[in-house]
Amino acid sequence: MNLRTEPYIEQMERWPRAGKHIMAQHDKDTIVVYQAYTPAIGLYAAEHQRFGDSFKFTRMSWIKPNFLWMMFRSGWGMKENQEVTLAITLKKEGFLEILWKSVASTFDPTQYETYEEWKTAGVESDVRLQWDPDHDPTGAKVERRALQLGLRGDTLRKYAHEWIVQIEDISPFVQAQREYALQGEVEKLWSPTETPLYIEEKDLRAKLGM
Repeated sequence: MNLRTEPYIEQMERWPRAGKHIMAQHDKDTIVVYQAYTPAIGLYAAEHQRFGDSFKFTRMSWIKPNFLWMMFRSGWGMKENQEVTLAITLKKEGFLEILWKSVASTFDPTQYETYEEWKTAGVESDVRLQWDPDHDPTGAKVERRALQLGLRGDTLRKYAHEWIVQIEDISPFVQAQREYALQGEVEKLWSPTETPLYIEEKDLRAKLGM
């Protein structure tokens, strides 16, 4: 597996306890996001390094830069149609373009003067942004907020065809760590190395509500 990993409890001590943070594995050029799919979609994508015919570009597709948030949503790979966990390395410039295009899924009066203006922006945008409570490995909520992004239209096509650097099936790693998480043995659990992604542009931080 190409992902960098380390003991969860060591990372937990370094992570911010609260606030909105884009927790991710990243470097100056790339960032890793996660998606969970059926075997038909996920295994094909990992083998061929692209999404095949089973992938529907007519639907909104959600990406999550935070591994534990993905694990909470997929039930550690046990929910139906989410059995294959993909770690997808993206060009960071593409990820930042996604952030710039995003519109929050709930109305924020600090971003839009009226509810109608926000609603129109949402209809016109290819990207939905949600900040949700993050979760620890056992599924318990924490005060920190986690980001997920819904992609559709031209942005989804650019994501799939232009911005992906690598697609890796990390389901064996997920399965190996699952029992530690479900049994609450977090001292034994390893997770992908993640740090907060700092957004340099002040206007983008404001747009994201960070």
